[in-house]
Amino acid sequence: MDFVIGLPLTQQKHNAIWIIVDRLTKSVHFIAMKNTLTLDQLARAYLEETVRIHGVPSSIVLDRDTRFQSGF
Repeated sequence: MDFVIGLPLTQQKHNAIWIIVDRLTKSVHFIAMKNTLTLDQLARAYLEETVRIHGVPSSIVLDRDTRFQSGF
């Protein structure tokens, strides 16, 4: 997982992309989003966009973004 932030606003007011890579199948999900989303909103988007299609992952690799670390 990784975030690309600081992009120009789209018509839907998105200014970031959340990139989720499945290492097994090499499939990639690009989720357009706002960089102001809360952790709860990110979790909901993850469930709707990724878990719905592939199921619950056995492991998650993060780049230690402060959004995720703040909960631990």
